Amino acid sequence: MIPLPAPETAVTEVAEIIQLALAPVFLLAGIGGFLNVCAGRLARILERARAVEPLLLDSRGAEHDRYLRDIRILDRRMKLVSRAISMTVLSAVLTCAVVVLLFAGSLVSAQFGTTIALLFIVSMIALGLGFAVFLVETRVASRAVRIRNELLEHEAEDRD
Repeated sequence: MIPLPAPETAVTEVAEIIQLALAPVFLLAGIGGFLNVCAGRLARILERARAVEPLLLDSRGAEHDRYLRDIRILDRRMKLVSRAISMTVLSAVLTCAVVVLLFAGSLVSAQFGTTIALLFIVSMIALGLGFAVFLVETRVASRAVRIRNELLEHEAEDRD
């Protein structure tokens, strides 16, 4: 049986609930910013992949092998960023559930404390995993960019 809502929720009680919900709402703003970064990164990876595809199809020999390596790295990076986005969106959805349960629990005088705590813990784990996968993607990207030694040596000679 569903518990009936309290006859009238006092304004001060609602204000207290809003204060409790404020931290998760700020967390959602941060998650949104991180998702914006991930989406921008994914867009740049896709643009690069679209630019490399015709070069790969028109190339031969060592050049073909280099473009093939590039496209494989771009594919891996797309998968990693997509996973980071998925984990972060999961975190956002769970955080929204925390806010909803904070309000619903007060309105219907239900005890959701354990559920709220568990949802928040899982949300933080998902967010942490999203950050970790993003870190892996940035490492893959930085390793993929190789500056030839002769260019670096030439630059050092110019400075001397």
